[in-house]
Amino acid sequence: MRMAEGHTPAKPTEFLSRIDMPADLRQIAQEDLGHVAEEVRQAVIEAVSQTGGHLGAGLGVVELTVALHYVFNTPDDKLIWDVSHQCYPHKTLTGRKGRLNTLRTGGGLSGFTSRAESEFDPFGAAHSSTAISAGLGFAAGRDFMKRDNQVVAIVGDGAMSAGMAFEGLNNVGSEKRRMVIILNDNHMSIAPPAGALSEYLTELRAFMPDEATRDAGIAKEGLPSFVDRPTMFDDLGVPYAGPFDGHDVDEMVRVLTAARDHDGPILLHVITRKGKGYAPAEASADCYHGVSKFNVADGKQDKAAPKAPNYAKVFAGTLIDLAKEDERIVAVSPAMPDGSGLTQFGEIYPDRHFDVAIAEQHCVTFCAGMAAEGMRPFAAVYSTFLQRGYDQVIHDVAIQKLPVRFAIDRAGMVGADGVTHQGAYDIAYLACVPNMVLMASGNEAELVDMVTTAAAFDEGPIALRYPRGEGAGVDMPEKGRVLEIGKGEVLREGSKVAILSYGSRRHDALAAADKLAAMGLSTTVADARFAKPMDDDLVRDLATNHELLVTVEEGSIGGFSALVFDSLVRQKLDQGHARLVPVFMPDIFIDHDKPAVQVTAAGLDAAGIVARVLDALGMDAQRAMAAAAAGAE
Repeated sequence: MRMAEGHTPAKPTEFLSRIDMPADLRQIAQEDLGHVAEEVRQAVIEAVSQTGGHLGAGLGVVELTVALHYVFNTPDDKLIWDVSHQCYPHKTLTGRKGRLNTLRTGGGLSGFTSRAESEFDPFGAAHSSTAISAGLGFAAGRDFMKRDNQVVAIVGDGAMSAGMAFEGLNNVGSEKRRMVIILNDNHMSIAPPAGALSEYLTELRAFMPDEATRDAGIAKEGLPSFVDRPTMFDDLGVPYAGPFDGHDVDEMVRVLTAARDHDGPILLHVITRKGKGYAPAEASADCYHGVSKFNVADGKQDKAAPKAPNYAKVFAGTLIDLAKEDERIVAVSPAMPDGSGLTQFGEIYPDRHFDVAIAEQHCVTFCAGMAAEGMRPFAAVYSTFLQRGYDQVIHDVAIQKLPVRFAIDRAGMVGADGVTHQGAYDIAYLACVPNMVLMASGNEAELVDMVTTAAAFDEGPIALRYPRGEGAGVDMPEKGRVLEIGKGEVLREGSKVAILSYGSRRHDALAAADKLAAMGLSTTVADARFAKPMDDDLVRDLATNHELLVTVEEGSIGGFSALVFDSLVRQKLDQGHARLVPVFMPDIFIDHDKPAVQVTAAGLDAAGIVARVLDALGMDAQRAMAAAAAGAE
């Protein structure tokens, strides 16, 4: 992997310039840690202003991060960040401050913790609610190996809404192993928190006393609980302490020191504010959760004017129009209403939009229940997050043939979010499920048709996938049409090569056909639209009338191309007809970079498709161009 160059922050720093590793931080006087936190916060703001990325979450844990590395003997003591989009201050203090301005860029630092990047990142995480389970695993391994290090899991209040967090807590309460769980309560996930747990934590927050009372409690007990009754955590066997002020670095040092030496598990309820210390972030509705490059002085983000409609907004706009005509249509999002485009839907139809918090398993089965009751639910979920509800897709939806509509956003390359968020697998993991209908939109106009088709389909589960970002800039229909299930369309007629595209690489397939035509290779291009059921008639036509049949998909092995091969075999067309050349994502994790760079690296752009065709034909581009020129003469 190429390594992006970084630089030390340009603004001189009194303390941060002396800190390369946590061991250096521990040489700083405790009374100066507040100044260290100020400099760390400024370094993070400056870096993210250059790269974009997750800002608000990191700003909210600056003091906590400084205190953690001051008290705990990292990397021997393990800090496990849940989701870890709040880890930029952590990276600043663990040998990476000089490369902060490479965050989420090609060859640069990951936007999340990464075991491959640093020994101070013991566990990588970019999906939520894993830290407690991982931390307990580290604690069990430590005890088995007879080591004496401490384990700290830092969990956001939003992450606590997921079932896996409770599974971990349940096990921690019975295992009683020595570990620290920090509940970082900023009352804000990507969107405002949803669910009864949020209301419960709000009640606990109200018990935080004034500073003098907290100081006295800490001095007397070390780890006091200021709540006037046992909490749910106590009832689960995990002692509760707090609430504490997560922005008082001195208070954090005293509390964490007591927790470090505690025998058994302990949960610290720490109150923080997302976006803390940067006025534009504090004033923003999402606290600058995810930002593009911005001006530090005023927080104004550098966002280019869109050239085409955003896919998520096209999905949501179409669903809003359909919901006007059908009151059975409801939309469900697992804590991502804005990212999925559903915020406006919820404003127009507040009783028909459900944010179920970070709970993809529940999301899928909740939709199954509504479908069984005669509703028409759309589960709007990113491809990478639907993986977390896979058993429910099979067990609760497909087996019962319930008409749940899966709107799968971020299908394919996702750019700066990198390997943890690539929507690479949904074609393969859904294609093998009986009763499932699969669609993929080749452009934003086709997405309108597919949302319309899904709304009208009541025979069983149906999924439509679409990529992140802007569409292709095509003319948009005034109203969607219901597509014939399992039927694709031919976009361009040729004779030697056939390209069968599924989904977002449709424009690259057409561009590749232009390049091949210039080489004298007449090329048909077809849009499959459906992976399941497969359009056997279209496959037969392409296989029997061309020398090569090239499938193109922005997904992993085992997806669309496997279904095309199955169609060829079933129709006894796998021999004596067109040779099948599958083009899909390589069997590697493609690191964070610009989406166009990732697509090129995967060989899914027009040049990559052409290269595969020429390789299959035993030709090279120069000879093909020369032959075409000679033929023209």
